Amino acid sequence: MKGFKRITSLAVIFLIMLYACNTSKTNKNDSDMDGPVKVEMKQADGVYRLYVDDHEFFVKGAGLEFGNIEALAQHGANSFRTWRTDNSRRSGKEVLDEAHKNGLMVMMGIEVGRERHGFDYDDTAWVARQKEDIRQQVVQLKDHPALLGWGIGNELNLHYTNKKVWDAVNDIAKMIQNIDGNHVTTTMLAGVGKEEVDYISENCPDIDFLSFQFYGDIENLDTRLDDAGYEGPYLITEWGATGHWEVPTTSWGAPIEQTSSEKAEALKRRYGKAILADSSKCMGSYVFLWGQKQERTPTWYGLFTEKGRETEAIDVMHYFWEGEWPENRAPQIIKARMNGMDRYADQLIKPGSENSASVEFSDPDGDTLEIKCEIMKEATELSEGGDFEARPATVETELKCSPEGDITFLAPTGKGAYRLFIYVLDNHNHAGTVNIPFKVE
Repeated sequence: MKGFKRITSLAVIFLIMLYACNTSKTNKNDSDMDGPVKVEMKQADGVYRLYVDDHEFFVKGAGLEFGNIEALAQHGANSFRTWRTDNSRRSGKEVLDEAHKNGLMVMMGIEVGRERHGFDYDDTAWVARQKEDIRQQVVQLKDHPALLGWGIGNELNLHYTNKKVWDAVNDIAKMIQNIDGNHVTTTMLAGVGKEEVDYISENCPDIDFLSFQFYGDIENLDTRLDDAGYEGPYLITEWGATGHWEVPTTSWGAPIEQTSSEKAEALKRRYGKAILADSSKCMGSYVFLWGQKQERTPTWYGLFTEKGRETEAIDVMHYFWEGEWPENRAPQIIKARMNGMDRYADQLIKPGSENSASVEFSDPDGDTLEIKCEIMKEATELSEGGDFEARPATVETELKCSPEGDITFLAPTGKGAYRLFIYVLDNHNHAGTVNIPFKVE
């Protein structure tokens, strides 16, 4: 009986502890929903970090507008950024609610007019209307517990001339401080330039820190910051695959996209060389893009395919965020060729001609793989700075893909620029991707 009593007592103690833990968790969530967390930027011993309710918060995140928030949390991220408070599909509150449900914090973007889109920062009435509209957005969302901070404008330095835009950004940051004293403010720059850094440093005291966006050039981040004279804390709010303006092109100007495996290797190298290398001033990053978009191609920047399959780049980010590889990993692309030539060679073919291609691939887990292919026209409605771009049409022609990666196709009959897209798919919702540009003439 004594043994029974001891076991019973231990069981009671365990149940009490379990109840206390569950109650604590429930109370914390209830409390969180009652009001905002306190987010601050602090510096100690030369190291800058964000703090959430006095807990250090190194940003491990991704840019996300329409992507899978639950999957982001499952892969080990702690935050994501947006570009606007309402993305036309979900309101800012709906986005924040889902982030909170999944334990993520949001750097909420605020849409600010761009000079390259026609916004005139000499028009004081226009600037005032914009500020009032933003004030209403901030008031609606400022007390949400998933809010990390405010990203005021995106790449406002792209193709601009009027530095009054920075005065407007600072005025917005000051307004936010007055109505929301719990969150940090930043603005996202395309790269980093000395003119912008100097002007903002001298004239914009209410912006807490700057954020920078690089792609292939992020490997030169320390040099770029030195050249611009920026010595303050920062976030990297966009980085990822090598940009379409940074790669070799065909003789007709088509940029040659990295394979999904080349992108994964680049992310692995860049995270270590840039994001983690500056342990004192870099406060974290948002990899681009947790989702999919058309920009030069449908596969260039998204970490997912159009069908929602995860690419190898996600495996890499999971490794950095969680400290280990995911249980199942994406197929890897080794090499692709067309008509016996490397995919970097100019592929000039005749209308209706017979052509061949091949892809070499592997899978870390030995999964059963499937090969799919399609041919698209080269994108012609080209955007700048991530603006909307229409997806090229898929071309109907005879196209065969074998399980071994051998491909044959008839060239389209219409002259022009095209791409052959090859997808290597496993049975765990992963994909490897590669495409080869060619020209029918």
